[in-house]
Amino acid sequence: MDQLALFFVIALAAIVLVPLADRLTLPTPVLMTLFGGVLALIPQVPDVHIEPSLILPLLLPPLLYAAVQRTSWRQFAINKRAIFLLAVGLVFVTTGAVAAVAEAIVPGISLAAAFALGAVVAPPDPVAATAVAGSLGLPRRMISVLEGEGLFNDVTAIVLYNVAVAAAVSGDFSVGHAVLELLLNAVVAVVIGLVLGWGTNRLMTVVGEPTLQIGLSLLVPYASYALAQELRGSGVLAVLTTALFLAEHAFEADDVQARLVGNTFWEIVDTLVTGVAFGLIGLELHDVFAVPDGHWESMLRHAALVVAVVVGLRLLYLLPASWVARKLHSLRDVAEEIPMTWSETIIMWWSGMRGVVTVALALALPLTTDHLTDFPARRELLFISFSVVLVTLVVQGLTLPWLVKRLEVSSDIEAEHDLEHALAVRAMTAARIRLKEIERTETLDEELSEMLHRRAFEVGTRISPDIVEYERRDSHTRRLARIKALRHYQEDMLSAARHEVLAARSEPGIDPEVVDRVLRHLDLRSMRGL
Repeated sequence: MDQLALFFVIALAAIVLVPLADRLTLPTPVLMTLFGGVLALIPQVPDVHIEPSLILPLLLPPLLYAAVQRTSWRQFAINKRAIFLLAVGLVFVTTGAVAAVAEAIVPGISLAAAFALGAVVAPPDPVAATAVAGSLGLPRRMISVLEGEGLFNDVTAIVLYNVAVAAAVSGDFSVGHAVLELLLNAVVAVVIGLVLGWGTNRLMTVVGEPTLQIGLSLLVPYASYALAQELRGSGVLAVLTTALFLAEHAFEADDVQARLVGNTFWEIVDTLVTGVAFGLIGLELHDVFAVPDGHWESMLRHAALVVAVVVGLRLLYLLPASWVARKLHSLRDVAEEIPMTWSETIIMWWSGMRGVVTVALALALPLTTDHLTDFPARRELLFISFSVVLVTLVVQGLTLPWLVKRLEVSSDIEAEHDLEHALAVRAMTAARIRLKEIERTETLDEELSEMLHRRAFEVGTRISPDIVEYERRDSHTRRLARIKALRHYQEDMLSAARHEVLAARSEPGIDPEVVDRVLRHLDLRSMRGL
């Protein structure tokens, strides 16, 4: 089996294991990591040879962009205090604590290399956390904070990593220089992200065609990341800024086809790239854990201590931080989405899994310093980093569903239902107001007017049937049943039409482009329910 065949096997597994993970109620990233680990044990499977410096630029931009599609700027803005505590405060604390432990226990490690290890293992993975937590029916406020932490902590960790690695390689370190670089990285990244977001939004209106718009959206995160890195900014923060800008401005309300196609496209990208990323983690475990004889005991002991610091410190930090956040929340009375109970805080703690970013940063550690000596304790740093990934991703990922069930933490279904009902009412009201405006300017016959009023009412009732008054609910239910039957039979007729058009494709003298155009028209009718 060659490298290309191995890649397609992992990509296929990324698709096949999704329904299996659903049946087993296991997180897909965990299952993909285990699959990659098992695959690495097969003698016929070749070793993976990927340039470490390419892992982040290739995998991270689309993963971050896809993750942002599920959220909004408002969620980040309103949760800024909780996100700052986790994405900045906890990353700094974890980096310092791991550095102190590593310098004390790992022989031959320098202080700068110890800080590099701390930065490597400090950030929970945004993909792992949201993929695992999002499938468990957790409260939306918890997922919002996890998404914000996972997306923004990479910025802090990568900047700390770059400063620490530079100090380890050169032997020179300046606190003032590090702070200045952190600020410069952030400013450059935000400016590039906003400029690219604005430019992309303008280009979206120029290209017009949904297919071209989606193609452009695939290139933008890579461009944002690469440009920011080239100009000494944070590529991660640039991608986040661009994605958040486009999430708010990219599509007009009436760009129905572009929005539907775009959402589907990015769900596919998210599934494939996430699966490949965690499959590669499993494959890399085999090489990293190939420890020379006589060193297993000491390396396992060192790794266990660092894992205990990473996992334990998160709980020790979250308990007081959540308490402070709740106190401030009650004083200010803002709509901040924070863990509201101790059980939610425990789930937040156990959701701090490490993944793609930790692996990529660990593999990107230089082999030598500027003085042509080996990078301090590089093999042991890799072993410890991958141990943290394996324990947090597999152990916590496998037990998180059980913990969620045991602590009885679940989404607020009633609140979601109320919000859906309120939005349905707003949508129906907007449709009715617009219809009244049309009736004032246009002459509509009675039958058409009655039909439009009924359709305006159905705009809301199709979303939330509770809008209908109790005494009219039975008749409305019967009407919806008739509409459902109508759409079912109509889809049967459209299916027959599609089969006929497809059959014509193989007939002599038939232009396949014309066939595809007609088929696209029929597909759109089915999609719109017309």
